[in-house]
Amino acid sequence: MAQVPGRRPVSPDAPARDESASRQRGRLRSVLNVHSVIGQMFVLQLVIILGLVVAAVVLLVLTLQRESTRDAKDRSLGVAQAFAQAPGVAQALRSPDPTAVLQARAEAAREGSGIDFVVVVDRDGIRRTHPNPELIGEDNDEDMSPLLAGRTIQSETTGSLGPQYRAFVPVRAADGAVVGAVSAGVTIENVDDRVAQEIPALLGAAAGAMALTVGGAALLSRRLLRQTHGLGPTEITRMYEHHDAVLHSVREGVVIVDGARRLLLANDEAHRLLDIPPDAQGRRTDELGLTAPVAELLASGRAATDEVIFAGGRLLAVNQRPLDRYKGPRGSVVTLRDSTELRVLAGRAEAATERLKVLYDASVRIGTSLDVTRTAEELAEVAVPQYADFVSVDLAEPVLHGDEPVGAEKELRRTAVRGIREDPPFYPLGSLIEFVRATPQAVGLNRGRAVLETDLADASGLWAQDAERVRQIVDYGVHSLITAPLYARGVVLGVANFWRSQRSEPFEDDDLALAEELVARAAVCIDNARRYTREHTTAVALQRSLLPRRLPEQNAVDIAYRYLPARQGMGGDWFDVIPLPGARVALVVGDVVGQGLSAAAAMGRLRTAVRTFSSLDLMPDELLARLDELAVGEETREADDAIVGATCLYAVYDPVARRCALARAGHPPPALTLPDGTVRYLEPPAGPPLGVGGMPFEATETEVPEGSRLVLYTDGLLEHRDRDIDVCLDTLAGTLRDADGTLEDTCGAVLDALLPEPQRDDIALLVARTHVLRADRMARWDVPRDPAAVGRVRNAVADQLTAWELDELGFVTELVLSELITNAIRYASGSIGVRLLHDRKLICEVSDGSSTSPRLRYAATTDEGGRGLFLVAQLADRWGTRYTAEGKVIWAEQTLPSRTA
Repeated sequence: MAQVPGRRPVSPDAPARDESASRQRGRLRSVLNVHSVIGQMFVLQLVIILGLVVAAVVLLVLTLQRESTRDAKDRSLGVAQAFAQAPGVAQALRSPDPTAVLQARAEAAREGSGIDFVVVVDRDGIRRTHPNPELIGEDNDEDMSPLLAGRTIQSETTGSLGPQYRAFVPVRAADGAVVGAVSAGVTIENVDDRVAQEIPALLGAAAGAMALTVGGAALLSRRLLRQTHGLGPTEITRMYEHHDAVLHSVREGVVIVDGARRLLLANDEAHRLLDIPPDAQGRRTDELGLTAPVAELLASGRAATDEVIFAGGRLLAVNQRPLDRYKGPRGSVVTLRDSTELRVLAGRAEAATERLKVLYDASVRIGTSLDVTRTAEELAEVAVPQYADFVSVDLAEPVLHGDEPVGAEKELRRTAVRGIREDPPFYPLGSLIEFVRATPQAVGLNRGRAVLETDLADASGLWAQDAERVRQIVDYGVHSLITAPLYARGVVLGVANFWRSQRSEPFEDDDLALAEELVARAAVCIDNARRYTREHTTAVALQRSLLPRRLPEQNAVDIAYRYLPARQGMGGDWFDVIPLPGARVALVVGDVVGQGLSAAAAMGRLRTAVRTFSSLDLMPDELLARLDELAVGEETREADDAIVGATCLYAVYDPVARRCALARAGHPPPALTLPDGTVRYLEPPAGPPLGVGGMPFEATETEVPEGSRLVLYTDGLLEHRDRDIDVCLDTLAGTLRDADGTLEDTCGAVLDALLPEPQRDDIALLVARTHVLRADRMARWDVPRDPAAVGRVRNAVADQLTAWELDELGFVTELVLSELITNAIRYASGSIGVRLLHDRKLICEVSDGSSTSPRLRYAATTDEGGRGLFLVAQLADRWGTRYTAEGKVIWAEQTLPSRTA
């Protein structure tokens, strides 16, 4: 169609846009009309309100006067009746001097009732009381005949006090005879004064209404002037015409949205570029069917400068600025420029747009995870079907395991396959491929550049690799190939193959640059994932090597555990089971803040420190205090693996006393499941995490029945996005309450109920079922502080060993006990006790009230003594000292004969 020179072509949606512009001009004219008549409205409102106020004031005055008159008459009648019927009034009128009795009473009634006069007259009409004493004794001007007949009279008349409202009420004696009358009333002057007192309030209310109306009209006028910036109708009209002409004529899209993300304005170019519907004004941007990048930008309201967005088959250069930066209302203005047309003028615009879109998608979609296989799959997903119909990615075997490739690999593992159909005849996923030197893949790997095969039927190198498979590929319809090596930091990682079938044009030389750019970005992401995999694998291996490889043998508890490393990263969670002297056992769980190798190394040092301190047989709170000092000291080191914040729970279970002592440093409380199924949390004071310093730790001790289950865990078990920690603790308690199987079943049930998804932190779970050392496996004696008692104790011990069938250990045991008891008698204080425990080993314990620990020394050849502890250390497997609240215990262990162990 021919176009008129100098004019833009009329688009199909031009009538809709003209209608939109017409509506905008109509709204502007309405604003201008309001601006021009606002003064007239102000004057008219003022006149109407003034008339209404005057009418209201007059009406209220008349109403008030009428009500005041009625009130005066009613009060006059009420006072007259009350005084006439008052006791003693009739008797006073028959007395010789009525005035002496009634004058004071009448004045009191007048003053108390608030009326102007109370007058008492006798049957002859002579005043016996009056507010003016000079008028007492004079005739009243009222006709007495109706009063003597017993009627009440109300009238408006002029009396001795002037115009007044008054009421006459007859006074009757006890026999019913009328002996006089009482007159009460209010002067009209006082009634008018009361009305006058209310007029200022009425006028004030009227003035307030006037002020409110005038203020509202002035505010409306001021707001309109502010919105129009003080411009008159002519200036606003001219400004709008220029704005409309420029806005809808420019070849740049303009979109304005408000703070609620509703479309306020879109010019013709914006309608064309974004395919905005004609009725879009006033609707939310997420309801306009815009492409995802454009909708995201409009919804965010963030500032953007020359961002390139693909929308509607075009590449748009977009700028966005918030309106409130320029003291305007909330919202944003967006300008759009079609850069696609500029590329068309430069040539091959459509192909370039597709390539840019592929690269744009690659920058957004490749490398979203740190998984090598997933990154290769993302490369294939980006290229299909925008760039190729099929994509296969082959990676070197070391890359998949996080290892460093050694160079050009001969064998590659097929890691990802993606295509427009599901059954391509390529090498299957997971297969190991060795490319011969003539193949395009091997040539590309050797050259370090992408290789193009425009016709697979003539690709001799591929036929040399596997002629039968290439025939299947050609018969399938695949006709061209680009193979590009994956290089990162100068090391080959693998190769990516891009295939096209008969439904697409074959690859050309211009496609090689895009393939190389695409695989270059993917190679960096794959190498990052490989290096992360290597670090993750190393950290996992390190941490597992630092955790217990097998649980130690002991009879105090049965143990089941689970350790789950985080899916991404590696934390510092750990656990341990440590046998202690006296058939006791220590259960430990801890968590080091941070992830990676540094956290694993810090965990290993803490676990080693706990084992070292436990060999000193410290109380739980003392052990945590030593750990805290270690952590505080490490924080001063300038090292990446310094211990900065860690939690720990240390519990010691004694199967002889059936008690558990525990303390914690910022760690979740352990759970205790009793044999009857009751679950409760043991909550000693939490204490600060290790490394904080300055705060003491407290230990608590609780009785644990035989067959109970102690459950220790790290906080990774409780970290859920959608559940509060209290809910998780309730869930754990419910799961333990219902778990009645083996300890392994309990671990599985807990993880099934509480395992977070996704798991972002390590999880260590330890479940211990308690046992009790039977009474027939224990023996105890109190030893007097007498050297002769040593022999008696030796004999008793020998008899007990015979009962346990441990006669083979009798000589060593008697010798060890003799040395320990003798030392206690000589150097210790307090009561002395001896205890034998028949557990996995024979344990001899000598307790006393002293806190002084014996020290092993090596006697010289000329010394007569000093060899006692040396003999104990040589004869026993282990020996040591532990402190109690009453003193100390020196113990020694011996291995049982194989037949009784």
